[in-house]
Amino acid sequence: MQLRRKFYDRLLEWKSKDVRECLLVNGARQVGKTYIIEQFGMAE
Repeated sequence: MQLRRKFYDRLLEWKSKDVRECLLVNGARQVGKTYIIEQFGMAE
């Protein structure tokens, strides 16, 4: 079972914009930043 994260919804919003800016993901250590980006890349 995978958790649905709020950040994933923000990634979908970023992708749906007509004009995309660079994506910078920052945050605390070991909270799943790399994991959520990899999952987003595989799914989309």
